[in-house]
Amino acid sequence: MEFQSLEIPDVVLMEPQVFGDERGWFSESFHQSKFADAVGREVCFVQDNHSRSVRGVLRGIHFQVGKAAQGKLVRATVGEVLDIAVDLRRSSPTFGRWVSATLSAENKSQLWVPAGFGHAFLVISEVAEVQYKVDAYWSPEHERNLLWNDPEIGIEWPKIGEVHLSEKDRMAPTLSDLITEGDLFE
Repeated sequence: MEFQSLEIPDVVLMEPQVFGDERGWFSESFHQSKFADAVGREVCFVQDNHSRSVRGVLRGIHFQVGKAAQGKLVRATVGEVLDIAVDLRRSSPTFGRWVSATLSAENKSQLWVPAGFGHAFLVISEVAEVQYKVDAYWSPEHERNLLWNDPEIGIEWPKIGEVHLSEKDRMAPTLSDLITEGDLFE
């Protein structure tokens, strides 16, 4: 398994080694000690989530604040998504910047999005199933979101036709609103 820090070093792309022959393939999808070495600390995952979405569905930009802040280890097990992490740590030199990775069933890559980041993905295949581990339980009172197309963030989403959003994501606040409300990380 190879680990690569992206332009925001706390976000890490995991690329597994895949062994294949005429019978199929095998890949190690998670190894606790290798992962801890790559991210610089032990992480205890407490919940696994699984979603299925059709082309053009955009989920996010989601995050949790306070004691329920979540780190996420994300992968696509069916189809392909563009996965996004946005740095929402006000004291960070990369505050407000974003990074992306293409995650697919074919490349088997995973993205570590630590606590303090917003997370989103856009389905770019006909269908995609995304699975992710989190290191804190879902907490509705700590859940927040950020507007997916906030010009202040400037995410370069691929042009794939109509984008399908939940009402909550469509009505999400901008980064400036979150700063004003104090709903970010220090």
